[in-house]
Amino acid sequence: MAQAPAVAPVRQYRYYDFITATFVTVLLCSNLIGPGKICEIGGFTFGAGILFFPISYLFGDILTEVYGYARARRVVWMGFGALAFASLMSVVVLRLPPAPGYGGQAALQSVFAQTPRIVAASLAAFWVGEFANSFALAKMKIRTEGRHLWQRAIGSTAVGAAVDSAIFYPVAFLGVWSTRDVLVVMGTNYLLKVLWEIIALPMTYRVVRALKRLEHEDHFDRNTDFTPFSLQAG
Repeated sequence: MAQAPAVAPVRQYRYYDFITATFVTVLLCSNLIGPGKICEIGGFTFGAGILFFPISYLFGDILTEVYGYARARRVVWMGFGALAFASLMSVVVLRLPPAPGYGGQAALQSVFAQTPRIVAASLAAFWVGEFANSFALAKMKIRTEGRHLWQRAIGSTAVGAAVDSAIFYPVAFLGVWSTRDVLVVMGTNYLLKVLWEIIALPMTYRVVRALKRLEHEDHFDRNTDFTPFSLQAG
C-alpha cells in the first residue's frame, strides 16, 4: 500500500505573532482614533493619524524583510479584516437607538461616523498600498541580494504610500473638496509618510537585525507566488 507523501512541518516563529498583533493594533488605532482630530503645529495643519499610520508600513517592511511576502500577506489580510469589522461595528453601534437620557450619541457621531465613501476609500487604499509595499520590498531584496536595507525600506514605502494616497484622497474627497485641495493634501501626506520612514530607519535596522538573529530567518522570495489572493504562508 502506497504511503502518503510526508508533509513538511510548518515553521514556528517566536515573534511573528507579536509583530502581527502590533501591526493590527497600530492600524486600527491610527484609523479609528487619529482621523478624529486635526492638528496645527507651527502653522502646519495635518490629521493626527498621519503621525501613527506610517508605523504600519514600518511593520510591513519588517514582516516582509524577515519572514517573507507570503507571511506578510497573511498579516495584510488580518489587518483588512480588522478594519472592515471595525467599520461595520461603528455603523451598527451608531445606528442603534440611544437609551433615554443617554447624552453621548452626538460625541460618538462626531468621532466615529464615516461616510460609506470614506470607508470604501480607506479599505481599498490600505489593501492595495500594503500589498504594493510588500511586493516592492520583496523584489528589491532579491535584486540587491539582501544588501542595502535602507534602499528597499524607503523605496517600498515610497511605492506603497504613493498607491495608498493616490487611491484614498481622490476616492474619498474628489468632488467634496476642490481638486487643488485634494492634490495638496495628498502630496503633503505622501511626503510625510516617506519622511517618517526615513526618520524611523535606525529603528527598522535594529528590529530587523534582532529578529533575523532570534528567529534564524532571512527570507528571500525567489520562488514565491505573489498573488494577493491567498492565505498560504509559503
